[in-house]
Amino acid sequence: MTLQELVDFLRSLWGLWLMIFFLGIVFYAFRPKNKKRLESYGDIPLRDDDDKER
Repeated sequence: MTLQELVDFLRSLWGLWLMIFFLGIVFYAFRPKNKKRLESYGDIPLRDDDDKER
């Protein structure tokens, strides 16, 4: 197998790679363990500048 054949094979699987990456991100975002931390990140734009709570 030449390098060009390997590159062609890997390029044919780009949709699969992107789907696996997307599902990994979704899995990470919806894990119950991360809920409190990610919700606090979502509140950042709504905080006052003088708010010292973090």
